Amino acid sequence: MKRSFYHYLMTLRGPNAADEIQVFANNAAKDIQFPKQSDSYEEISDYLEMNVDYLSNMDIFDSVWQKYLENNR
Repeated sequence: MKRSFYHYLMTLRGPNAADEIQVFANNAAKDIQFPKQSDSYEEISDYLEMNVDYLSNMDIFDSVWQKYLENNR
């Protein structure tokens, strides 16, 4: 079964937020509005662009999305 992007993102959290991906994951974990069941790039990208201020650069999302696709085949 294919897991959601959120589920994958939660595997990237870290206690020290050592890099921007961990910061993204940690903040997404606190975001109660995040589309947790989605595996749609467009839906998640639109949500992030329109609703969050914790993601400083959409390139971070794009990078994590590519890793998600590679790990979710």
